[in-house]
Amino acid sequence: MDIGTVPLLPGPSLADLSPYNYVPSRTAAIVFICFYGVSTLLHVGQTAQYRMWWLLPTVCLCGALEVLGWSGRLWSSYSPLMDVPFKIEITCTIVAPTPLLAVNFIVFGVIIKRLGVKYSRMAPKWYTIIFCTCDVVSLVIQGVGGALASAAMTLEKANQGADIMLGGIAFQLAVIVFYSILSIEYFIRYYLRAPIASRVPENKEAEGQAHGEFTGKLKLMSCALALSTTLLFIRAVYRTIELADGWTGRIISNELYFNVLDGAMVTIAMYTINLAHPGILLALPLRKQDNASA
Repeated sequence: MDIGTVPLLPGPSLADLSPYNYVPSRTAAIVFICFYGVSTLLHVGQTAQYRMWWLLPTVCLCGALEVLGWSGRLWSSYSPLMDVPFKIEITCTIVAPTPLLAVNFIVFGVIIKRLGVKYSRMAPKWYTIIFCTCDVVSLVIQGVGGALASAAMTLEKANQGADIMLGGIAFQLAVIVFYSILSIEYFIRYYLRAPIASRVPENKEAEGQAHGEFTGKLKLMSCALALSTTLLFIRAVYRTIELADGWTGRIISNELYFNVLDGAMVTIAMYTINLAHPGILLALPLRKQDNASA
């Protein structure tokens, strides 16, 4: 046989060699960087306008990390075989939404003060203390796992880092579920006027103030929290399945899943808080009047 007629076998493509198992879309990366960048700048402006400085280490930090993570994906679209941009992307996009959850916990505590503490399983301040502490623990676990995966020189070490990140995401998912159960129970008790027996005040005047008016602004703020929590729950479920499936699994290898179930979910959650901002709907709740009643 003439050697010139022997067909050449194709070599592996860039997509096969990329740590993503595909070449990230440059257009998608640019679009999400713009979305996150605009939302983050709006949040910084709103934070300064309403002097709600606790939003800087929560929603603003989330936006900054997302911009960095998606910048890593943009870099990877030009250099799909490089590990550094992939490690930036995987670490930042996994960790970023964790601070955003803290906004839900803090604002829900304020809503409880407005509508009635006697319908809540816990005092409002404990929603901030307990759930934000769990949020920090989840953030640390994910950060440690991301750092180990980023520094890994072997697949075994990278898998160890992924397992730690998986633990952090799974813990975050459990926290969201627990928080959601308490929230749903609270609103059911409020509408049924069925307080927790141990939390009913003895003072009649205080009892009369315990069933607050569910104003239009409070309803909008509550709906925004429900939407944001649902979006972050969907994202946490996706990330849990993705990491459990492994670095070369079918889930992590599908860019559409990531763009929709991670990128879009967190984007909408951030803009939800932009539009239904606690500074507008709760009238600066964390400065004087609610701190005094904590």
